[in-house]
Amino acid sequence: MTSSYDWQTIPEIVTAAHAKLPRNLWDFSCGGAETETTLRRNRSAFDYLAFRPRVLRGKTVRDTSTTFLGHKLALPVLPAPVGSIIRFDPDGALACARAAQHVGTGSFVGTLASPSLEEVAAGASAPLFFQLYVRGDHDWVRALVQRAEKAGYLGIALTVDSGAYGRRERDIHNRFLARSGHRQPNLGEGDGARSDFQAGLTWDDLDWLRDTTALPLMVKGVLCGEDASLAVQHGVDVVYVSNHGGRQLDHAPATIEVLPEIVAAVHGRAEVLVDSGFMRGTDVVKALALGARAVCIGKLMTWALAAGGEAGLQCALELLQEEMSITMANIGVHTIAELGPEYVRTSFPPAAAPWPVEVETRDLT
Repeated sequence: MTSSYDWQTIPEIVTAAHAKLPRNLWDFSCGGAETETTLRRNRSAFDYLAFRPRVLRGKTVRDTSTTFLGHKLALPVLPAPVGSIIRFDPDGALACARAAQHVGTGSFVGTLASPSLEEVAAGASAPLFFQLYVRGDHDWVRALVQRAEKAGYLGIALTVDSGAYGRRERDIHNRFLARSGHRQPNLGEGDGARSDFQAGLTWDDLDWLRDTTALPLMVKGVLCGEDASLAVQHGVDVVYVSNHGGRQLDHAPATIEVLPEIVAAVHGRAEVLVDSGFMRGTDVVKALALGARAVCIGKLMTWALAAGGEAGLQCALELLQEEMSITMANIGVHTIAELGPEYVRTSFPPAAAPWPVEVETRDLT
């Protein structure tokens, strides 16, 4: 299935989103914590990696498929869990899951997202994975995990990088309260859910969660090899490398920068997933070459939904797939499995930062 939109490039989608979104939502979608150093690193770090293409390889057909937790994906790119996704399309997480379904990939659904995890599962046949924020005690978490299990989700991703909500100064300047004003049906009835439970998480809680569910377990928000190794020792199936899109901790490293360290620490004992700053097919291919199983997109997902809803996100995913296929052809590989660190090398960045750095860091005045 092909998207109904005729956008030919990803920048066209971003331009369309910028034209449609009100200022506060645009700033919310593309902003980061405090000075936005992490945000800028997420993009600029890709410029320090160049490809090492091989020639005369006879690769006339490319295959972008892979597996994630044993599930076949036609594209190693998944919509990331975004709690406020309903602000960008009235179908929210369901629109993401349906777009993923159309291109043959999976999708994440967040604890704070809307509609409910059950509605998303009932409305889409894509492989679905549930992102968990801890907003209550073990009984609260158990009930939520059991809902995900009953609805047919294929894995649980525990977010561990959100002990405190990041100071996102664009939102502060706009007096925009991003976490209020929309339904969060996955939290359940009443107002008992509290974010302070998130800050108190320990490895013991991870062990408890591992013993509580038979679903594959992911730890989302890992940025160093020591924690990646500990996560594997505690029985996780996926180490999810993320700096929350630069929205939580200012002056954190870019995820593509720490990816090799984490892949080495995991040493094949778990799969590795990565997000934060991924906008182009070349970004995805670099991450796969460095050992990631798949990539998640957040900002690009919100922009594509804002620009064209479900069909807009489908178009963005298809463009990423096309860019990946062309890149693979030009570096001499046929399948994702052929990619390895020998296909990338360190390099120097261009003199002027290209799009989308300007889009993400435009002047606030």
